[in-house]
Amino acid sequence: MAVIQNCLKPSRKPLLFLLFIMWLVVTSHSDEDYYKLLGISREASTREIRQAFKKLALTMHPDKNPNDETAHEKFLKINRAYEVLKDEDLRKKYDKYGEKGLQDDQQGGRYESWSYYRYDFGIYDDDPEVITLDRGDFDAAVNSGEVWFVNFYFPRCSHCHDLAPTWREFAKEMDGVIRIGAVNCGDNGRLCRSKGISSYPSLYIFRAGMNPEKYYGDRSKASLTKFAMQFVTSKVTELWQGTFANSFASRIGWLITFCADTGDCLESPTRQKLAGMLDGVVKVGWMDCTMHPQLCESFDVTSSSTALFPPGSSLAQDGSVLFLKSLDAREIYALVMQHMPDLETLTKSSFEDKLAHHRWLISFTFGENSVATHEYKKLSCVCCISANVQVGKVNCASEAELCASLYIQKPCMAVFKGLGIHDFEIHHGKDALYNIVAFAKESVSAHVTTLRPENFPRDEKEPWLVDFFAPWCPPCRALLPELRKASIQLHGQMKFGTLDCTIHEGLCSMYNINAYPTTVIFNKSSIHEYEGHHSADGILEFIEDLVNPAVVTLTPDSFQQLVKRRKQAETWMVDFYAPWCGPCQALLPEWRRMARMLSGMINVGTVDCQKYHSFCQGENVRAYPEIRLFPQNSNRRDQYQYDSYNGWHRDAHSLKTWALSSLPRASVDLTPEDFKRKVLEGREHWVLDFYAPWCGPCQHFAPEFEMMASVMTGTVRAGKVDCQAHYQTCQSAGITAYPTVRFYPYLGTPRVRAATLSSCSAEWRHLSC
Repeated sequence: MAVIQNCLKPSRKPLLFLLFIMWLVVTSHSDEDYYKLLGISREASTREIRQAFKKLALTMHPDKNPNDETAHEKFLKINRAYEVLKDEDLRKKYDKYGEKGLQDDQQGGRYESWSYYRYDFGIYDDDPEVITLDRGDFDAAVNSGEVWFVNFYFPRCSHCHDLAPTWREFAKEMDGVIRIGAVNCGDNGRLCRSKGISSYPSLYIFRAGMNPEKYYGDRSKASLTKFAMQFVTSKVTELWQGTFANSFASRIGWLITFCADTGDCLESPTRQKLAGMLDGVVKVGWMDCTMHPQLCESFDVTSSSTALFPPGSSLAQDGSVLFLKSLDAREIYALVMQHMPDLETLTKSSFEDKLAHHRWLISFTFGENSVATHEYKKLSCVCCISANVQVGKVNCASEAELCASLYIQKPCMAVFKGLGIHDFEIHHGKDALYNIVAFAKESVSAHVTTLRPENFPRDEKEPWLVDFFAPWCPPCRALLPELRKASIQLHGQMKFGTLDCTIHEGLCSMYNINAYPTTVIFNKSSIHEYEGHHSADGILEFIEDLVNPAVVTLTPDSFQQLVKRRKQAETWMVDFYAPWCGPCQALLPEWRRMARMLSGMINVGTVDCQKYHSFCQGENVRAYPEIRLFPQNSNRRDQYQYDSYNGWHRDAHSLKTWALSSLPRASVDLTPEDFKRKVLEGREHWVLDFYAPWCGPCQHFAPEFEMMASVMTGTVRAGKVDCQAHYQTCQSAGITAYPTVRFYPYLGTPRVRAATLSSCSAEWRHLSC
């Protein structure tokens, strides 16, 4: 259980107040910047955080410093920093509130031995061919349209370590053909659970629009390669006299290897890999010169060789055909990409006209020319096919005025959505091709626009959600795909925009933005700052609360009227909080979610103790947040439960379970005699929960069943049968898994059958269904 810590309430007594101020000064100076502790920048990725911590762990670990009495305390500090920054949710809290926003989260108190960090920690973090995926970029990667082969591993798994050398060699072999990834389930437990990973290592192929396919074969490099190549659907064409003319009639270029009696031609596996690497860029073919000597001679080929025929090339034109000497797939790929047509260049004179009639993905450069620039040539093929988007580039070194008008100050990619030059969205993710493609596909169908002073919503009639962010902030980048999802669901009801506070500092200062991301909803004259999970669902829930609030904002007068003078059958839960308190802010989204879950059963409210300080003091509120439950059927209306909540997690489900435990039971326990007389032979509708006391999912489901029983009171009776105590009854009813919920309707005749509503396997007793 997590230990709950609160923000202490300031006292008015001079001495206590002075001590409180001294405590604040001491603790504020003792707080250390977690990023500086690890020696990383604030924009560091999870992989970079793990790498930095590992480097420090190997030198600062107490095992390596037995004579240093301070080694333990020093290591606890960097361990705490690592545990917070590697977790997306904790990192958001820390970035926004500092350490005071983490008082509910006691990470960092335990650490592993030195050998663990040396041998078991971040297995693939130092392998460039293996792409480390985290929760923030996993979906974008596997839905980008490319084939991904992903290794879900756990740091302590011996089989994972046994596989690691082979997986590295396999990744090098397949580099550029398909994407090879790895997910550290020790750091990404939520992601792995959501993908159904239950054993390590688990190897899965992911293709966009298809169900993942698990690999069960031999874990040798040859077997992995053979399996992976099944998913490379690009074909290698065998060319001969009858097919040659038709093949070259298309406008796409060709890479052809000529196989003769002398010299070296590309082997079949190499040709197949090149077909995958160059899919959509050029076609790959081969010609057997021993079978078609005259055709090979027409190409001036007398021995085995490989040639690139760019679109429109001709042997009659000197230099238009490029003969390649390499037999290495990666070298050939790089040479081919260098000779492919560049992206269409747009200038100030053509920019507005081009973008008025079509959707475009634009690469803004500043005169640089890199390997990534050649990779971007693939975008024309991929984006036109997958998202019907034109691809071009703008050189800001020569088109400075155009780029300045769009506030583009560094190289970037941007999607223009076909509505002119003002409706666009800038990409802030990884520069990897798969990430850009995923962004383009999402952005053209979403309704998020990049805001500038010219289009910032000041006096708009329609409501706007504005995300104030900084591109270097990882939680900001993780939020952007969620904004796109929310914009699709709320299209026509709300507009979405993002404002880069590193560029538009004045606008951000005007709205007192001092932490990123800060999400604000502008609804005519009303401004609401979003406090909640940075997810599409969280945003939708927050907006729903604005329209139809589930939490009652209480004043001293309404507290007396609604809570102290509540009806006998009413229950209230009240959160006494202060806006300056980090744990209070962290609780708010969970409090709202719990209120929606309990709607119609328990009333939920909040009291702002900064605004109503004297009132809270009179109610003896000792710390913030203080959660009180005022039960129904209480002889004393001011009686409440508080201490019983200590030790619970402050998440919506735990809060709901605690609240429901205070309500009178709506279901009844049934004995075998009750089951026969009341259910099978009775004249009422019944819904029954067959459970076992040792069953974890049964315990998890119990409050849900009570909620259902309460809702159905007066219509359907609810009962519970303990299958450990009454095994024969459950066996005769055909119960084979716990919990099992069955509905026994009364249809005018004795009941012998029932509808099974849901059940969990008994083998899953330690899991939740």
